[in-house]
Amino acid sequence: MKKILHISKYYYPFSGGTEQIARDTVLALKGEYEQKVIAFNDGKEDKVDIVDGIEVTKCGCFTKIAAQSLSSSYGRHLHKVMREFNPDVVVFHYPNPFVAALLLKELKKSKAKLVVYWHLDIVRQKYLKLLFEPQNKELLNRADKVIATSQNYIEGSKWLQSAKSKCVVVPNCINVERMTVTPDIEKRAAEIRKENKDKTICMAVGRHTEYKGFTYLVQASKLLSDEFHIYITGKGELTEKLHEEAKGDSKITVTGRIEDTELKALLLACDIFCFPSITKNEAFGLALAEGMYFEKPAVTFTIPGSGVNYVCLNGENGIEVPNRDVDAYAKALTKLADDPEMCKQMGVNAKKRVVDNFLNDQFMENVRVAIAKVM
Repeated sequence: MKKILHISKYYYPFSGGTEQIARDTVLALKGEYEQKVIAFNDGKEDKVDIVDGIEVTKCGCFTKIAAQSLSSSYGRHLHKVMREFNPDVVVFHYPNPFVAALLLKELKKSKAKLVVYWHLDIVRQKYLKLLFEPQNKELLNRADKVIATSQNYIEGSKWLQSAKSKCVVVPNCINVERMTVTPDIEKRAAEIRKENKDKTICMAVGRHTEYKGFTYLVQASKLLSDEFHIYITGKGELTEKLHEEAKGDSKITVTGRIEDTELKALLLACDIFCFPSITKNEAFGLALAEGMYFEKPAVTFTIPGSGVNYVCLNGENGIEVPNRDVDAYAKALTKLADDPEMCKQMGVNAKKRVVDNFLNDQFMENVRVAIAKVM
């Protein structure tokens, strides 16, 4: 049986879009290949977990610099797994520049094929972006195949353009089993609607970081009537700032990190899904697809080169407005609230788009085909 080593920044049960896709990739290939995973631990100690029957080595992280985890033990563990496991293929989830340097060194002594799963360009850290240019060139030159999440991202990324002949599109997809609604969730959703009687309920999901654009959603809220209620879930380095910006605005509730049951209840109860990401750091928008699966029209910003505007089509599944245009965002929310029939139809279209294009069965088949072509 052929062997595959997966390298992700973090791994399940750590919650994040990249981590979810990394796990789904492993599950797509389970049974056909022998697999192992190496990632960072979100604590300081090294440990080995068994996740879905797969061995996962998690290397302790002693600090982070510009959101990049650093580990004193990673090089040793990577060297060991490359030597002893001797994979036929390495699937490397990018960006992860610290590990990329270690991996490129190991690959010079290995015949393993390299699949680079390109989730997004390094955009925000302009100095790091320049620093890692030589590394990116070497990584893409060494790659046998590059997986991108959308054609939009290939066309908008100078790096993927440079490796276009190696690129294959595997759209991120949602796992329908994770979206299952139970009677308890339906009951909680009814309670949320009752708590917000006669209001338009909006919801946003994601880590509180700059590129998610939540600050623009909070600013847009100030332009809305009191007939709206906006829930912003999650947490992050900007959580405190969001609370401060939303101070005095009763239309905003910053929930923090919530249980899966409450998350799905909010998705079920809300009328509009808000996805205010502003840069190509948002390469696809898995949370966006999940919101659309619940038949919610979305309001997004235009992000050139991102897959966001590929997932949600303007005028069909939601409304797209100019980037960072707070006034236009508020008007889009009001337009949907004032036209329940349009809101409902866009929601129906939203679910159809996800079902037709972004379900897990299709993702798994796309991954299997992409890996088979490398073997």
